Amino acid sequence: MRPVNSSTTSWLAVAAFAAAMAIGGDLHAAQSAPDSENGRYSMTPIPEGVLRLDTRTGTVSTCTRNGAGWACYAVPDERTALDAEIGRLQAEVERLKGQLAAGPTVSGKIDDALPKSDSLKKAEPRGAEGERKIEIPLPSDQDVDRVMSFLEKAWRRLIDMANRVQKDVAGRI
Repeated sequence: MRPVNSSTTSWLAVAAFAAAMAIGGDLHAAQSAPDSENGRYSMTPIPEGVLRLDTRTGTVSTCTRNGAGWACYAVPDERTALDAEIGRLQAEVERLKGQLAAGPTVSGKIDDALPKSDSLKKAEPRGAEGERKIEIPLPSDQDVDRVMSFLEKAWRRLIDMANRVQKDVAGRI
């Protein structure tokens, strides 16, 4: 083995320092480089402009050129809306399960027999066996007057129509 002298030691120190600077410089350059150079965004041309995918967050945006330059607008995420609806429905299911568990239980079988007659049916008036009374409400005087007025107008129109037809037929003969 060779003894280590000061020139070799200094040369190794300079090499290590240069390597550290190169590695540190690369990290610093990578951090200061624009996001498009690191591959953060993936661009795809579309008829309206460019479709931009952020590879870190998964956000999709449409970028269009206007008078002031390029503008990017996030595309609405359907998955977010679906996840929100699924969460809402799951919470509602849990709430309903809680209500069902807390409430009284109802079984499908009833111990008592149901009555043979219809409970909503009106009871027939009780009277003599052979005698049944049917009551029909009669129209009021106002209702009768309205009907008579209608019939009068209809009759007059019918007579007027018959007279016009008779005049038309007499004029053609």
